[in-house]
Amino acid sequence: MENKKHQKVLKYEVIFEEAEEGGYTAYVPSLPGCISEGDTFEETKKNISEAILAYLESLAKDNEEIFNPSKNFFIGSVEIPFSKLSFIR
Repeated sequence: MENKKHQKVLKYEVIFEEAEEGGYTAYVPSLPGCISEGDTFEETKKNISEAILAYLESLAKDNEEIFNPSKNFFIGSVEIPFSKLSFIR
């Protein structure tokens, strides 16, 4: 058994959103279509981890490349002043 201190790890950025009807939705921007949900944050985190694993297994099955996600994605923000919104007066 491989020592956990020396295991290679793939780290994916996940966006968690509170759902209006309760619970959470999670998606992985660097893995298009990889989305999951749950009633609690912990359940959602577990479910998205399983979804990522299934996504990566599907890529491997189709002989697609599994890339290092940290080099392909970042999170930023954009500010839009209310004064620029023509529908708000």
